[in-house]
Amino acid sequence: MVDFLHDHFPRVGRDVWLQRLRTGKIHDAEGRVVDESAPYQVNARLRYYREVEAEPRIPFVEDILYEDDEILLADKPHFLPVTPGGQYVNECLLHRLLVRTGNEQLVPVHRLDRETAGVVLFSKRQATRKSYFALFREGEIDKQYEAVASLPKDAGQTAWLVESRIERSDEWITFCNVPGDINARSRIKLLDKEGSRGRFALSPITGKTHQLRLHMGLIGSQILNDRFYPKLQPKSDKTDFNHPLQLLARSLAFTDPVTGLAHHFESEMNLAAW
Repeated sequence: MVDFLHDHFPRVGRDVWLQRLRTGKIHDAEGRVVDESAPYQVNARLRYYREVEAEPRIPFVEDILYEDDEILLADKPHFLPVTPGGQYVNECLLHRLLVRTGNEQLVPVHRLDRETAGVVLFSKRQATRKSYFALFREGEIDKQYEAVASLPKDAGQTAWLVESRIERSDEWITFCNVPGDINARSRIKLLDKEGSRGRFALSPITGKTHQLRLHMGLIGSQILNDRFYPKLQPKSDKTDFNHPLQLLARSLAFTDPVTGLAHHFESEMNLAAW
């Protein structure tokens, strides 16, 4: 097993893989520990939670808004990723909830950007999980967002239907609006304004990555503290927790495909800039 891991992931190093096997950090698909004496098996599935040398601590706490036999709804703070990625492994919403609930079957049904706060839906059981993924795939769930942003170009307009084609940009982490068939739609409404900024209700009809940020740009507005748009800012060694992106996944509403209950969940968080 150590030969296989070293051959396929040589940048990690043979000694590191050996240490991980000896300390029980690698498991098979059934959750059994795989050690250095384990033989290589074709098509075997291995599970390993990636380590980072110095994982930053996110100084904000998530809340559980609702839980039943099938689902869990969490209120995610800004800066906390939903799943492991980059330098964040334990400091993600999924891992925190696994520790709190002890439910190893817990899986997020959708994603929010790390910078975005708000309501996230989790499936608790593999047997019914497909039904909840279908809600998003088939557009049978109502998602409402809130943002604080600069006022748009047209001072007299208060509602927009924004349509565009969104594709990945030359910058690996960002996306852009491009010519072509429409694949992204959002409704935007100006709720209130104060000075040079406004509070907006955002309703994504489709679910493209960074869709709301890009569509706010198309009406001549920018969400406060956005480090990605309209221009990607240089990465900093230290996260500025005092200036979160002013974007909040305010609510989710849907008819539960398993229980038949009509659900409406609201975030208990508020945007600091309003």
